[in-house]
Amino acid sequence: MADVIEAGIAKTGAYKYEDGTRYVGEWSSKGQKHGMGHLVLPDGTRFDGALVSGVCSGLGVMTFPDGAKYEGEFMQGWFHGHGVFWRADGMKFEGEFRGGRVWGLGLVTFSDGSNGFPRNEGYFQDCKMVRRKRCPEVVQRAQKVAYMARAQCQQM
Repeated sequence: MADVIEAGIAKTGAYKYEDGTRYVGEWSSKGQKHGMGHLVLPDGTRFDGALVSGVCSGLGVMTFPDGAKYEGEFMQGWFHGHGVFWRADGMKFEGEFRGGRVWGLGLVTFSDGSNGFPRNEGYFQDCKMVRRKRCPEVVQRAQKVAYMARAQCQQM
C-alpha cells in the first residue's frame, strides 16, 4: 500500500517483515522507516509515533503485551527524556528517563493512587530512588509530554 511515490520510492506505505514485524507509515528516500508510523513487533509490542532512520525517536507511545505503556520522548529507540510509564499493575512513574530506564527526577504513584510514605518523589538512578526531592515542575513536564505524544498519535 503506497500512497505517494517519488522517484520510485514510496513516501508512505505498509510492510510486513519476515519475522512478523509490521509497519505502516512514512518512509525515507533510502527505504527506512522515517517520520510518523505504527510499528507492531512479533511479540505484540506496539509503537505509534516518530521514527528517525528506522528507530523510535521523538514523541511516541509504546504499548506492551502485558498492558504496560509508555508515553513520552524517545531517542535512538529508548525511552529518553520526559514521559510517563504505567506498569501492568497500575503503578506509574512520571518524570525523566535515560537509555530506557527511570533515571532523573520523578514521582512514583502506586495503583491505589498513593505516592507512598514517605512520598516516592525525587532523584532516581537505574530505577531506584537515591534522593528525595520535590519536583512538581518535572512531573508536570512529563505529563505534558505524555499528552503531546498521545495527541500526536491520535492525529495519525
